Order: sequence, then structure tokens, then C-alpha cells
Amino acid sequence: MSVAHKLLRALDRVRPAPVAYAHCDIPCGIYDPHHAQLAAHTVIRMVDLIGQLEKPGPNATAEQRQEYHNKLTRYIATKEQHAEIYKSEIRILYGDYFKPEHLQAFPSLHDTIWKALKAGSKGRQEINLAAAEDMLKLANEIAEAFWKTKSIATYRAKAPYPTARETVYPKLG
Repeated sequence: MSVAHKLLRALDRVRPAPVAYAHCDIPCGIYDPHHAQLAAHTVIRMVDLIGQLEKPGPNATAEQRQEYHNKLTRYIATKEQHAEIYKSEIRILYGDYFKPEHLQAFPSLHDTIWKALKAGSKGRQEINLAAAEDMLKLANEIAEAFWKTKSIATYRAKAPYPTARETVYPKLG
């Protein structure tokens, strides 16, 4: 290891460089609303699991209380993580994929995306099934517009996940 490398590593420990996150800005042309839809399903599922979680009674052991708190913490952390993934995917579609001609063709798209981002925030902040379902409803609306911009028809079907909520899919092939 060179002296310069050691110096830079020491400097990085003292004052680390900020981490940058980004979708590729080549642009790669690879966009899909499926990630937002899947994240919304995960938020719905976490809210369901939290609702089904049985609270330990007054005579519960320390291990039972610990197991309850461990599961609750994991469900909440996953719900919040996927609500943020949902918001990130919506922002990427809005900022990188949708073009002015798309917004002219779908004049309500600005409002739908704004509502989707707000629903994502609410889905993250609260343990609220209606908010989580609203996230999926809005992701489905965005998916329909997205696939229409590609001249690909869509259909709605029950998701194969435990949420079993209606989801928009592209008709391929």
C-alpha cells in the first residue's frame, strides 16, 4: 500500500466523502413501474402482518416479549424501506422516463404522481392499510399510463402475492 493510499484512507476516515445514489443517467431506457407496484404490495403485506401480530400478554416471558418486539421492529423497518423504494421508483419514472409529450397525452399524470408520492410518505409514516392500498392504486394508474406510452396494452389481475390485490400488468407477447 502506497503512502498516498494510506493518507487518503486516513483522510476518508476523518472526513468521509458523501455517498451518491442514482439511477443510471445514460439514459439506459430501462424503466418499469413494476418496482413501485411491488414495493406497494410489500407495504400492504407489512401492514397486514403488523395487524396479525399477537401482543404478548401480562404473563408473557421475556423471550416472548423480545420475539414480539423483534417481529414488530422488522415489519416496520421493511414497511418504511419499501415505502421509500416506492417513492424513489415513482420519482425515477417521473424525472427520467416521462417526457413532455407523455404529460400532454396524460394531463392528470402530474397530479397522479404527486398523490403517489404523498401516499408513499403516508404509507411510510403510518401503519395504515388504506394508505398502503392507495399507494398500489396510484402505482397502477401510473403503470397504465407508462405502458400506454409504449403502445403496450395492459390488464388487471389479482396479484400472486399474499396481498392478492388487483395489479396492472403489461400484455406481452
